[in-house]
Amino acid sequence: MKLAIVGYGKMGQLIAQLAPEYGFAVHSTIDLQEDFGKARGADVAIEFTTPDAVVANVEKLAAMKLPVVIGTTGWLHHMDAVKAAIERNGTGLVWSPNFSVGVNVFMRVVREASRLLADEPEYGAWAWEIHHDTKKDAPSGTMIKLVEEMKSAGYARTIDVSSNRAGRHPGTHDIGFDSAADTITLRHSARSREGFARGALKAGQWILGKQGVFEFSDVLFTKR
Repeated sequence: MKLAIVGYGKMGQLIAQLAPEYGFAVHSTIDLQEDFGKARGADVAIEFTTPDAVVANVEKLAAMKLPVVIGTTGWLHHMDAVKAAIERNGTGLVWSPNFSVGVNVFMRVVREASRLLADEPEYGAWAWEIHHDTKKDAPSGTMIKLVEEMKSAGYARTIDVSSNRAGRHPGTHDIGFDSAADTITLRHSARSREGFARGALKAGQWILGKQGVFEFSDVLFTKR
C-alpha cells in the first residue's frame, strides 16, 4: 500500500519510520508549501499539519479520490467544510482528537464513570491536562472530547476544566470525581508520540475502500 504523508514534522517522520510495520511504503511526503500533485498514485494520505490548513489539504486530497486520516487537532469548527469535501468526492476520512488506542479506551472508561455518577449529586467533577509548550490549542482536542463524553453520558453538573503547557510533555489527561467521602481519579499519560502515529497508521489501513466520515472509535470498536 502506498502512503502519502502530508506534514513532515516530528509526527510525519515517525509515521514514515513505522509505516512498513503496517504494510505501507511511503509514496510521497508533502510539506505545506509543496505541490500536492506528489500525492497522486497513493492509496491513502495521513495529514498532521496545522488547524488552519486542514480544510484546504482535505479538499486537495479528496479531489484526487484519496482517503484521508486527519491527525491535526484544533480544526473541528471547520467540520462541515471537511465533510462536504469528502462527500462531494466520494472518498473516506478518519478523524480523531487523539489517535492513541489507550486514549480511546480511556474515553470509554470516563464515559462509563460519568454515567454511573450522573445521579450522585455529592460528586463534583474536574478535568485537567498538560502538554508540551509548543502545542497550539488549549484545552486539547482530547480534553474537549472527554468533557463531551461526560456530558453525553448524563453528567449534567459543572465540570471544572484546566490546562497547562510546559516543557516537552507528550500529554497527560486527568478526570476526577470528588465527594466528602472519597475521590476517584482517572488518568491517561502518553509516554511518546508513538501511540498517535501507530493509531493513525491503523486508521489508514481501515479506511481503504470505505466512503464517508468516521471517527477513530469506529476503527477500534465497530466491526465492519
